[in-house]
Amino acid sequence: MLTQDERDVRKAVRDFVAAEAQPYVATWFEEGRVEDLRGLAKKLGNLGVLGMHLDGYGCAGMSATQYGLACVELEACDSGLRSFVSVQGSLAMFAIWRFGSEEQKAEWLPRMAAGEAIGCFGLTEPDHGSDPAGMRTRARRDGDDWVLDGRKMWITNGSVADIAIVWAHADEGIRGFVVPTSTPGFSATEIKHKMSLRASVTSELVLDSVRLPAAAVLPEVTGLKGPLSCLNEARFGIVWGALGAARSALETALEYAGTRSQFGQPIASFQLTQQKLVEMGLSLSTGSLLALHLGRLKDQGDLRPEHVSLGKLNNVRAALEICRTARTILGANGISLEYPVIRHMNNLESVLTYEGTVEMHTLVLGQAITGHAAFRSAP
Repeated sequence: MLTQDERDVRKAVRDFVAAEAQPYVATWFEEGRVEDLRGLAKKLGNLGVLGMHLDGYGCAGMSATQYGLACVELEACDSGLRSFVSVQGSLAMFAIWRFGSEEQKAEWLPRMAAGEAIGCFGLTEPDHGSDPAGMRTRARRDGDDWVLDGRKMWITNGSVADIAIVWAHADEGIRGFVVPTSTPGFSATEIKHKMSLRASVTSELVLDSVRLPAAAVLPEVTGLKGPLSCLNEARFGIVWGALGAARSALETALEYAGTRSQFGQPIASFQLTQQKLVEMGLSLSTGSLLALHLGRLKDQGDLRPEHVSLGKLNNVRAALEICRTARTILGANGISLEYPVIRHMNNLESVLTYEGTVEMHTLVLGQAITGHAAFRSAP
C-alpha cells in the first residue's frame, strides 16, 4: 500500500536509526542522557527529517505519510528520539512556518532544518496542562518591546534549545513569541528523576522579565488556535510513532517466544502464548491501517482534529497494551534493558498522556459524535 518513495523514506530512516541510535539507546535511557545530542541533531538534519513535512527554507517538503513512516522508525528505536524530531519539526518549526514573519522564517527555519539550532515549545505550565487557556504566563507591552513573565513545565529540549516558542496571555489574547534562549531573564532547568522518556531532555522554563523586540511575536495568529494547531501536527506523528514502539515489542516477543524453551518445547508452541501474539499482531495491524488512512487524509487536505484524536487515542493505547503483553511473554527478562520492551513500555506511559490525555481525546470525540462539549462541568 506504500509508494516506492514512501518505502525509500522508511528504509533511509530505519538504516539511520540502526547505525546512529539503536546501539546506544539503552545506555542513554539507563543514564538518563543522550550523549552528544547536538551531534545527533545535525545528523538528523542531514538525513532530512527535521521539519520534513514543511516546504521551503531548507525543509524537505515531504508528504504527511512519509513523515508518519519516519516517526514509526524513530520510535521503534525510542520514543525520546521521535519526541526530539516531533518537537523540533511539528511544534517549534511548524509554529514559525505557519504563523511567523518572513524574517523569522528566514532566520530560524534553515538552521533548525539542518539541526544547527534546536527548538522547544513552551505551552504547558506547572498548573495548566489539559486547560492551556488558564496559563499564567503573561506578555505585556513596554513601549515597542514585549516583556514576558511566567513558567513552563515538561518542555522537551528546553535546556538544550537555542530558541523557544513561548505562548503567553496578552491584552488581546494568547500570543506566541520566538524567544532566543540567550535572552536575559530566560532560564531552563532539566527535570531529573524521570522513569520515562529518559533518552530525552525534559525541562522547566522560567521567564523572568524577558524583554523582546516587537519582531519577536508570531504575527499571524492570536488565541488558542495557534498552539492547538501546532499540537495537532505533533499528535499526527504520535499516531504513527507509537506503532514503532509496538512493532519493536512484538518483534522482540516473537523472537523470544521462538527460542525460549519450557516443558521441553518453545513457548511459541503454547496456545496461550500464540493468543497473545495474535492479539498483539491484530492491534498493530489495525493501528497501522488507521495511521495510513489518516496520512492519506492529511495529504488530501481532509484531516480534521477529531481524526487525529481518534488515531492518538487508539494507537497509543493499543501500543501500550502490546508492550505490556510482550513483557509477560519475556517474563523476568522483560524488565531488563537488554531487551527494548520495558523501555518502550515506560516511554508510552508518557506518550499516553502528553499532547492530550486519554480523557481529553475522549471528550473531543464525544463532542464530535454528540454535538455537545463536555470539557467543563455544568455550573
